[in-house]
Amino acid sequence: MPLILSAYTGPPSYQYNGHLQTIIPSLVRTVPGVTYERERLTLADGDFVDLDWIDKGKPRLVILTHGLEGDSNRQYMRGMAKLFAQNGYDVLAWNCRSCSGEMNRAFRLYNHGEIGDLGEVIGHALRTKTYQHVTLIGFSMGGNITLKYLGVHGKHRPDVIRQGVAISSPTDLGASAALLDRPSNRFYRNRFMKKLVVKISHKASQFPGQLDMDKLRQVRQWRDFDEFFSAPVNAYQSASDFYKQASAVNFMADIAVPTLLLNAQNDPLLSPECSPGWLAQPHPHIYLETPRTGGHVGFLTPRDQHTYAERRAFWFVGQH
Repeated sequence: MPLILSAYTGPPSYQYNGHLQTIIPSLVRTVPGVTYERERLTLADGDFVDLDWIDKGKPRLVILTHGLEGDSNRQYMRGMAKLFAQNGYDVLAWNCRSCSGEMNRAFRLYNHGEIGDLGEVIGHALRTKTYQHVTLIGFSMGGNITLKYLGVHGKHRPDVIRQGVAISSPTDLGASAALLDRPSNRFYRNRFMKKLVVKISHKASQFPGQLDMDKLRQVRQWRDFDEFFSAPVNAYQSASDFYKQASAVNFMADIAVPTLLLNAQNDPLLSPECSPGWLAQPHPHIYLETPRTGGHVGFLTPRDQHTYAERRAFWFVGQH
C-alpha cells in the first residue's frame, strides 16, 4: 500500500524534541476511568501470564500487548483500552511473563520475538468467549510481537483476527539495539538495563548454575547483554540468532490483514530500518505512517485526552 501521509500535527510546543515527547507522557500522563478484571492463564509449559479484561460482552475484541518492561497499566495501554472500551469493544490487555507484578515460574522470560504466548492468549479468548472481530495492537516491543505473529501465521491466523496495529515498534532488533548504545540514549539504556538485571538475577537464584552472572562485568554494549543473558534465557543460540528470529521485519511480508505501523521519525529508540518503506509500499496489507514527530510511544496532542496514536489506531480499525 502507498505510505500513509500522516495527519499528526504535533505535540504541545514545550515538547520540542523526541526525548521530551517520549519521557513526558510516561512520567506525567494519567488515564482515569479504566478498571480491569484480572484472570490468570496457565500456559502450555506450566508457566502463567496475567490477563486484564474489560469485558462487557461485546462482539468485538481488541488485544493489547505492552512494551519492554511495561504492563497493562502503562498510560499508553490504559489510553488505548479506554478509547476502544468506550466505543463498543471488549479489551484484553495482557501482561507478558514476569510483567504483572509477580515473577513467572519458568527459567525463560518474555522477549521481542515470543509469539507463542500471544497465540495462547488469543486461543484462550476465542475458546472462552464469543467474538466476531478481533484486532491486535502492540506498543514498542509489543508491536514487534504483534507484527511477527501476523507475519508468521499469515493466512492461517484465526479468521476473526481482522486488523493489526503496531506503534513505535523496533522491527529490526539489531539496528535498534545498536541505537541504544548512543550517548544520547544512555537514559533509556540504563533504565531498561537496571530492570532487566533485577529479573535476570532473580532467574539466576531460581535456577542455580543456569546463568553466569559474572558476565555482567563484561557488558559494554546492549548486544553484550543480549549475547550473555537475553539469548540463553530465551533459548536463542546467540544475540545474532535472537535478532534474526525475533525481528518482525523478517516475517512481515506474509501479513494477510490490514496492518498499520506507526513510527515517528524522531523516535530516539528506533533506527530508520525499523520503518521499512521498501516492504510496505508494494505490500497489499501493510500501511506505514511515519510522522515527523511523536517520540517513542508519545504522540500527545494538545487539548485531547487521547494521543494521536490511540485516535489513529481507532480510525484505522474503523476504516478496515
